[in-house]
Amino acid sequence: MASNVVPASSIRPFKIHIPDERIAILQYKLASATLPDELEDAGRDYGVPLADMQRLLGYWKSGYNWRKHEEELNTELPQFQTDIDVEGHGTLKLHFVHKQSDVAGAIPLLFVHGWPGSFIEVRKILPLLIQGTKEQPAFHVVALSLPGFGFSEAPKKKRFAFLQYAEICNKLMLSLGYDQYVTQGGDVGYTVTKTIASLYGGKHSKAWHTNYEAALPGQLVSKYVESAPPELLSQPLSYLRNLVTRYTPAEKAGLAKTAWFRAEGMGYFMEQTTQPQTLGYSLADSPVGLLAWIYEKLVNWSDKYPWTDDEVHNSWTRTRYRVFEAEHDSGGHFAAHEKPDELVADLRKMFGRGGPAYAVVEGKTGY
Repeated sequence: MASNVVPASSIRPFKIHIPDERIAILQYKLASATLPDELEDAGRDYGVPLADMQRLLGYWKSGYNWRKHEEELNTELPQFQTDIDVEGHGTLKLHFVHKQSDVAGAIPLLFVHGWPGSFIEVRKILPLLIQGTKEQPAFHVVALSLPGFGFSEAPKKKRFAFLQYAEICNKLMLSLGYDQYVTQGGDVGYTVTKTIASLYGGKHSKAWHTNYEAALPGQLVSKYVESAPPELLSQPLSYLRNLVTRYTPAEKAGLAKTAWFRAEGMGYFMEQTTQPQTLGYSLADSPVGLLAWIYEKLVNWSDKYPWTDDEVHNSWTRTRYRVFEAEHDSGGHFAAHEKPDELVADLRKMFGRGGPAYAVVEGKTGY
């Protein structure tokens, strides 16, 4: 174990328990909320419809059983906390889920959530991943709350970026005794796991699976959310190939959705990446404001997924490093939640016997 990694003895069990006084404050704010009006026939053109917010607010006030869901999460997800030192940022308290498989040779897998999301994204896939058969590999699953999310401490200094997220993820895996592991991530988790592969690939991070495509960290902000087309000077071969490519109907639909998103769906991103403190006052103080901010993305970014009120509370990306690819005709941004079976099946194909990443972790085949 590396000397700068917190020893496993510092890892302690964690249970979710929100104090009664915090729930009482929440109920007071919900009861005293003032909702805006809306234009006639606005639909979803200007954001979350008023009728949706009235329904969700009413359910949150009188129908949502906080303690019931708290108990379910504590029962289903083995949770822990530990303290990990991040270079230049001191020690941060990190929250994570860790469930080991009973299958001999199970593959250590780090799952990294996105935004808007949290460690809860692992909830549906965890019981599937830890199981294995003679044909399907099993995994030891680790799913952290990224610093600033859920029950993990937020950084206090500037310039805590993807390099630091990758550092804390790698140190967590080493602290758990996983000197070699594989990763899975989408959205923010895409860039975190890609950075892990870049910094620790070969020695610790042995393979990387993602359900998302985005530009490299450090490129223009507007290019982060979806990969940009190749440019003549920087990627001449890809640029020329793209000029003569005939797109399938599915690819054309994807390009149209991307164009819509860049024109009408990027406002949240620009605010969060340029003036997050200003936005933070509303999201930290107003549960209704936070609900609307998150709910909009849950609906807009999923593929007609039937969110319950309880649940609420592209062609130029192929490179020589890609060894596995699977395409599905349905599904949206929240793959682990919308399509858990399909996501797990892809991981098993990639890491299973005959797959391109079979036995990539030394001594671990998942069988």
